[in-house]
Amino acid sequence: MSDTKTLTSAITKFITTTGEDALEGEHLRLARRCVLDGLAVSLGGSQQPGMAPLGRYILTLGGAKQGRPLGAAGHSLPAHLAALWTGTAGHAMDWDDTQLAEGPGRPYGLLMHPTMPPLAASLALVDLVAQETGKPVSGAQFLSAFATGFEVGCKIAEAINPDHYMRGFHTSGTIGAFAATAAAAKMLGLDEEQTARAIGIAASCSAGIRANFGTMTKPFHVGRAAENGVTAALMARVGFSANTEALDGKWGYLTIAGPGGEPELVRDRIGAPFTMVTPGVSIKPYPSGVLTHPSMDAMKFLMEEKGIKPEDIESVLLSAGSNVLGPIRFRIARTELEGKFSFAFLLAAIALKGRCGKDEFTDEFVSSPESIAMQERIETEFSQEIEDMGWDRIRSRIRITTSDGTVHERWADEAYRGSPHNPLSDAELEGKFADNASGLLSAERQQAVFDFVWSLEKAEDASVLHELLDWNALDQVGA
Repeated sequence: MSDTKTLTSAITKFITTTGEDALEGEHLRLARRCVLDGLAVSLGGSQQPGMAPLGRYILTLGGAKQGRPLGAAGHSLPAHLAALWTGTAGHAMDWDDTQLAEGPGRPYGLLMHPTMPPLAASLALVDLVAQETGKPVSGAQFLSAFATGFEVGCKIAEAINPDHYMRGFHTSGTIGAFAATAAAAKMLGLDEEQTARAIGIAASCSAGIRANFGTMTKPFHVGRAAENGVTAALMARVGFSANTEALDGKWGYLTIAGPGGEPELVRDRIGAPFTMVTPGVSIKPYPSGVLTHPSMDAMKFLMEEKGIKPEDIESVLLSAGSNVLGPIRFRIARTELEGKFSFAFLLAAIALKGRCGKDEFTDEFVSSPESIAMQERIETEFSQEIEDMGWDRIRSRIRITTSDGTVHERWADEAYRGSPHNPLSDAELEGKFADNASGLLSAERQQAVFDFVWSLEKAEDASVLHELLDWNALDQVGA
């Protein structure tokens, strides 16, 4: 590697020199919460329609028995395919956490979903590392690899020009590949040179475009990021070459995919502070884009406060700026995948059910006559007033007009539920896990997961997670 301090060299040094003892205090507490949340959404996501064709594809390939996919402890696959399954499941419901931006001009909440790529990569490698070393991967080792990948991904996402996302790249797929690579490199114990080459390999794999939002391919971006990270680390380990300044060197990733970036914003701040701690991470209360959550809560709270029933609603108007309305693609949703990108559906679910969780995100409910009828009463409008307030917060306003002509209004809370300013409690997070695990794991098994994760750094064998989360997922995909 060059002696010049590049972002790649700073990251490789961080990956290879940061010890397990760096994960302590609030950072450790938050890492456990992110792991539990990631396991929850992967478990629930493994039931989603897109997982069946992905599973059928994976099962046709065969290969070395290196790692288990989440929810299918009876199957052992090549590690990169185990990562592909778990990562895709984790983003299948768009319920995984969200990184907060901190740099100037970065759209609030529009950086990446930081947990799933490194978590899926780490889970996929616990068996292989145990096979090769003759001893299990400890919980502390697992958490260290996960948190390392989380931090690397967040810092690269902060460094890249925000135009990367605005032009149509899906950051969780593109930058997620680097997060997964960092976690995999840490799990495998790569040295600095190998890690730099792994990052270089990942730079040529990084992909994902927003045109595929609302289809099975959107969660595939995150699965592919995890797969690419594992592949890059394994290839670098056996000698495959790559540019060792592939992030901010000439023709590096920041230059061509932004275009441009500001590596100097983060080059000396990797782990100082950890992004997981400051500015923090949002753990989602709803399985849709984080930009929709304040509006959904405003709808929920307004109906509860005013005693409004679904049959009372004549119309709903959501006013917001372009940062909130821009990613929303579907006026009326007819599938659960479209529903994640349709304010009409998201607000209709709140209006009809008072909630919006795993049970509401089904094709049957989204396309039901009652859902379509309510969606048709809901409109959105661009508000220049809200746009002029800036993008440092997720701002919107809900107006409900009832059948008697009364207009009820509420602004979305800037400190939305799930954000670091208004986080879900541990009990609420366990409730989210239970929602995802419903019909898959018994209450006793769910409690065993909680007990294990809340003290994960003390566990002797992190692979126990595979047994605890097993529901024979790959046996359900069909021929």
